[in-house]
Amino acid sequence: MGTNETMYYFAYGSNMLSRRLKTKGRAPSAKVFRTGFVQNRRLTFDKASDDGSGKCDIEDTGNSTDRVYGVVFSLDASDKPNLDKAEGLGKGYSEKQVEIITPEGKCEAFAYVAERKDPSAEPYQWYKALVIAGAVEHGLPNTYVEWLRTSGSQPDPKSKRRAENEAILFSIW
Repeated sequence: MGTNETMYYFAYGSNMLSRRLKTKGRAPSAKVFRTGFVQNRRLTFDKASDDGSGKCDIEDTGNSTDRVYGVVFSLDASDKPNLDKAEGLGKGYSEKQVEIITPEGKCEAFAYVAERKDPSAEPYQWYKALVIAGAVEHGLPNTYVEWLRTSGSQPDPKSKRRAENEAILFSIW
């Protein structure tokens, strides 16, 4: 892949928040392309994580009324290896091409989909807050944002990790 090649990435979890996605270790070249949803999937917080919490997944349901909203970002292909590493590609997530329905029409992008799930997992409060902040930042439907707010979460037992991630929420650009 050439460094000038552009890729499209569908973020539906904490990476919806631009300032999280654009950090040096993820995808600093990321730019918002469109918002939209994937059909036949539902958002869950049951992707098993090494830190003891649940992360987002877009679970395939086959039900056409199920939707997961998110953000399509364009990014330089040169950012993909860092993003793959940050997301744990091959260590909990696999990559899948998805079709996103947007107000401007359909488009395709890659997304990370959980390989290991734990139905009893809950996200840390800071992780859920990042997801909500990204949804609000990009104007996703209010009913979807409210649904995100009602999902369960747990406190992070590691105060340093919690503080580092909460700082992303409150940083000013």
